Amino acid sequence: MSVIAPASATPPLPPALPQPPPRKPGSPLAGFLIDFGLAALALLALSMLGGLFWGLYRAVVVARQGGVSLDEGLVQQVGQPGALAQILMALFATGGAALLLYFLRRRADGAERSASLQAARRPSTWGWTLLVAAGVVIGSNLIAWLAKQAGVEPVPTNLALMEQAQARFPWFLALFAVVLAPAYEELLFRRVLFGRLWQAGRPWLGMLLSSLAFALVHEVPGTSANGPWEIAQLWLVYGGMGAAFAWLYQRTGTLWAPIVAHGLNNAIALGALMFLGMH
Repeated sequence: MSVIAPASATPPLPPALPQPPPRKPGSPLAGFLIDFGLAALALLALSMLGGLFWGLYRAVVVARQGGVSLDEGLVQQVGQPGALAQILMALFATGGAALLLYFLRRRADGAERSASLQAARRPSTWGWTLLVAAGVVIGSNLIAWLAKQAGVEPVPTNLALMEQAQARFPWFLALFAVVLAPAYEELLFRRVLFGRLWQAGRPWLGMLLSSLAFALVHEVPGTSANGPWEIAQLWLVYGGMGAAFAWLYQRTGTLWAPIVAHGLNNAIALGALMFLGMH
């Protein structure tokens, strides 16, 4: 006698198909390293391109003035770029790298821009900005004084360039140091590099790594006569400055705050160089 299954019985299920493993979110640290590597490559490429443009320009000038002498090397006749040319080349290279990374990797959307503008309207934003700017100036000078007591007196790599530009192009130097350089440096180091790890919930790691990158770009070993202790002191100053500006960006929620604090710091340093001969 056959047994018939009731109509309400559940039919057997087919064997389950193997499911792909869940996709792991991209590592924010890997993203940071990619951003930093792209920034370094862009900076190098744009620096070489700027040097090439300047060399071609000088070669044309030399040729028009009296032609190229075969008895003297072309490099000697073209010469070295002056203060204005070096500043323009730095603006082209570093500013170009910052804009390239911003638009390719970390472009702000409408919501972020709106939040930044709202933060810029809060009086507390500018109170924190003044406080951080004052702290950076005091802290930098305190580190320099303590290092001097230990016999460590570094000479910043860009000091000679600043002195030459001050003598010949003071107003352009002020525009570059107080407005242009703070804008593109904050865009690159705080908005792009620090911002990636901040957005991923790793703000302290972002402060550390972006500040190290900021210090390294400002004082590259082997490009000056500074020894290891002098370089360490400059890295401490620049790294502390970068960390303070990153904290200010996180605290206020607007990039305008670290841009202004950075500009104030540079304005004070430039004023000390111009009127007091200090560096």
